[in-house]
Order: sequence, then structure tokens, then C-alpha cells
Amino acid sequence: MPEPQRRLHDPLKALADDDGSADPSVRQALAASVSAPSTESYLAAVAALCGTRLLTPIVAVGEQGPGGGDTSADMSAVLLSDATGRRAMLVFTGVDSLQRWDARARPVPATLDKVAEAALAQDAVALLVDLEGPHPVVLEQPLLGELARSRRLVALPDGGFGWMQAGGGDPS
Repeated sequence: MPEPQRRLHDPLKALADDDGSADPSVRQALAASVSAPSTESYLAAVAALCGTRLLTPIVAVGEQGPGGGDTSADMSAVLLSDATGRRAMLVFTGVDSLQRWDARARPVPATLDKVAEAALAQDAVALLVDLEGPHPVVLEQPLLGELARSRRLVALPDGGFGWMQAGGGDPS
């Protein structure tokens, strides 16, 4: 009897047809949180971000050669620091907003929970979403901690919001 075929799960298969465009409903939620700021509009924006693909920018960092090009380069996620040394990680909703920030950056698709986990691993205290617009939003603690635990904020039928545990995470 032949042995059954085994296939590895391809986590990026769902992104095979992704052209890098932002989800219009996510952009609409971000716009509402900026134009009419309230707790509800902010939470609606976070819930929208929890259900979409995001793009983490990766840039080359290395030594400059005589012609200005890199002689050796490593790829790195982008962290910004403020005057006090607090760090924030960048993430974008679409390739248009990423290119507005830096046209040379390479987009790496990820979910918000994975980006939050990476940000905390890099000692970042915030995520800056769409830094150069069209509607920038900041996510900070304790929200980042919840997201990094594979939790997703969801809109409830009664108009409130609650946490849902994404598959495979620690439900505690």
C-alpha cells in the first residue's frame, strides 16, 4: 500500500494573489479614527487591522561603497526612536503607504499579532501604522501585549468590542 502524501501547510498561500493594495474597509476605519477620534472609532480601527494583511518594511542596512552603494548589507525591520529612546516599529496597510515612506523598502506580509510580537521582541513600545498616511494610527501597550499573545480585537453584535484568541496561542 503506498504511503499517503504529506503536504506542509503554506501560510503564505492565502497571499498568492495579493497585489499589495490596502483593504478599503481598513483604510476607512483608520480614516474614521483620525477624523472623528473616539474610543469606539479607535477600537474599530484596531479590530479592522486585526483582520487584514499588513506589510512590514524591510530595508538594507550596511556599509557604503565608494560609489554610494552597499558593499555588504543585512536586511532589517524598521524601528524608530524618539528623543527619550522609546522605540516604535513601522507597519503599513498597503504598498502605496509603504512606498510613500520609503520606495526602497521591501514589503513583508504579516498579521497584526505577529507584527506586535516582533515589535515587543525588539523592545518597541508602539506600532506606527501608515506613518506617512493617509491616516496614521499608533498602537501602544497594553494593546500590543494582547495582540502579541495572538489575541484579536473583534466588534461584537451589541456594538462593543472583545478579545478573541487566534488559533494556536495561549488562551490564558
